[in-house]
Amino acid sequence: MPKVKRALAVEDLTKIAMYSDPQIAPNEDTYAFVSATVNDDNEYQSQLFLQKINGGEPKQWTFANAKNSHPRFSPDGKKLVFQSTRSGLSQLWVVPTNGGEAQQLTFFKNGAVNPEWSKDGKYIVFTASLKEDDDVGNQHEQTKEERQKEKEQQAKEPIVIDRLKHKSDAHGFHDDKRAQLVLYDVEKATFTQLTVNDTDHGFEGISPDGNLILFSANLDDDADYALTNDLFMLNLATKDVIKLTDGNGSYGNARFSPSGDKIACFGHECAYSGATLNELYVFDVATKERTCLSSKVDMQLGDVMVGDSRMGYSTEGPVWSLAEDKLFFIGSDHGTTGLYQADLKGNMEVLYKDNNHVFGFSYNGVDNTFILGISTPTNPCNFYQWKNTELTRLTNANAELLEEVSLSEPETLTITAEDGSEIEGWLLHPYDFKENKKYPFVLEIHGGPHAMYGQTFFHELQLLAAKGYVVLYTNPRGSHGYGQEFVNACRKNYGNGDYTDLMSAVDYALENYDFIDNDRLGVTGGSYGGFMTNWIVGHTNRFKAAVTQRSICNWLSFYGVSDIGYFFTEWELGKNLLDDPAKLWDFSPLKYAENVETPLLIVHGEQDLRCPIEQGEQLFITLKHLKKEVAFVRFPGANHELSRSGNPEMRIARLNHICGWFEKYL
Repeated sequence: MPKVKRALAVEDLTKIAMYSDPQIAPNEDTYAFVSATVNDDNEYQSQLFLQKINGGEPKQWTFANAKNSHPRFSPDGKKLVFQSTRSGLSQLWVVPTNGGEAQQLTFFKNGAVNPEWSKDGKYIVFTASLKEDDDVGNQHEQTKEERQKEKEQQAKEPIVIDRLKHKSDAHGFHDDKRAQLVLYDVEKATFTQLTVNDTDHGFEGISPDGNLILFSANLDDDADYALTNDLFMLNLATKDVIKLTDGNGSYGNARFSPSGDKIACFGHECAYSGATLNELYVFDVATKERTCLSSKVDMQLGDVMVGDSRMGYSTEGPVWSLAEDKLFFIGSDHGTTGLYQADLKGNMEVLYKDNNHVFGFSYNGVDNTFILGISTPTNPCNFYQWKNTELTRLTNANAELLEEVSLSEPETLTITAEDGSEIEGWLLHPYDFKENKKYPFVLEIHGGPHAMYGQTFFHELQLLAAKGYVVLYTNPRGSHGYGQEFVNACRKNYGNGDYTDLMSAVDYALENYDFIDNDRLGVTGGSYGGFMTNWIVGHTNRFKAAVTQRSICNWLSFYGVSDIGYFFTEWELGKNLLDDPAKLWDFSPLKYAENVETPLLIVHGEQDLRCPIEQGEQLFITLKHLKKEVAFVRFPGANHELSRSGNPEMRIARLNHICGWFEKYL
């Protein structure tokens, strides 16, 4: 008799291993990857693993109770450089691949990240956070006590702000340190700072001959007001910096071709602001001539899948073929991501695509095979070899947990919107589903809004199904995966077509699934999904409970308090504060607070700088003053990423509050 699996629990979030960053070794028979988990102290840690591609179990390569990540093989395969927090903050370490202890390579005061080898193995380029007068040849890592003392001293000092871009949700308030590129000479064991501009630099690649460093940055005089990101080449011999792009767009994920004659990258010229689809470009290094290879396709290049169980970097492309005649990359389409290729004439085809989420890949040019990282709605992650159209599983991640818990396979829905356009969605049946029983219902709304729900593992969605809810999640207009016109369709029109798309989806579910209890409907979402939750409860009373997470309620104040408000407001609504304050107020859910009859739980992180907590405070005070049914849960130290990478204990508490609210009112 088959074992009866239990329902997924909140605490199972801490039992999931999250794989990322597959890297094939030069010998082509081994690959490395990263596995992130939650340890016994309820803290994240990540370890490096190596596995033979043609057989054998993954072998754990690091054991320190730290975050070990970004493994990169030396060209001869004899060494592996990686970054690790084992000394207190992220530094670079090197370990022999034939066994032995890891040796610390950098001792930078503010750490070092993202190492890459030159093709001859003579040097490593990495990124370090440096002040203007820092000497990379004379860096000393602080002790834990010294770091704590400096932190306490900084807390006593005023913060002087003279920039428009003075804070970010990821890093807090900016200081006078900038991300600079540094070269480490392996033989001489010396460091050379490569970039010095008063801006952050993103390392992109090294030319095969080792003479050119490719990086991205905004070096314009008015960079504080511009949202562009250009590509540059730095000549190591002459120190000359050559600009490849024209200052009118945003470019990244750039890589030299095997010969070094060409550069491929993703980018766009902001034609639709933040809703602009990426293009695939190739530059001729000698002439700087640019060719767009993606003009024939209407699809977002890269991975824009929404989930709460992904952690760590993985390659999305573009990656050159060994023969230099093709480029490989991930594309996002109709709720799935797949592996694609394009030739240099712009002809594009699918190499691998199924009802799942390809979250990263590594390419072996010798035999034209790939290691693919794949997630499905019922399996968080695994690595596979893709060879000659055949897919072979290499790992068996989370096997013990998956043997124990029952997960719901989503049913794909195609919904007709009010204007006749098609909206894609998915429906999860509740745990231990019975046909003759009525179930409460929860509508989930993703953030962005320019993102995509789809065929990936999502703990929160599965948890609600495990708690006995029918769960509906959709990609309304404004979502990625359905072309440029669709992703742009909600801009300057928030709360209209996107709102009716969601209501049409709810109507469809109620009409076609008689096991949904029409009187027990709930709604929740975060960020833009939080805005839309606020909008919904101000415009309809059909929902009996709502949870708004890290939301926007007042666009007038959002403009000045969010780390992106000064440009995002105009991008998405078409106007900034002084342009048309009346229009911003019309778009603000707070304006419609008197209409709210749905019991509302407000969930917000105290350190959220993307949608600052004052947004939650305004909504709570207004509704409470109106004597509405409302509660406010604030999470100390949490930023906008609480649900995805926040403190594990806080994430569990958040989920318990959400489930508790729905249990109380549904």
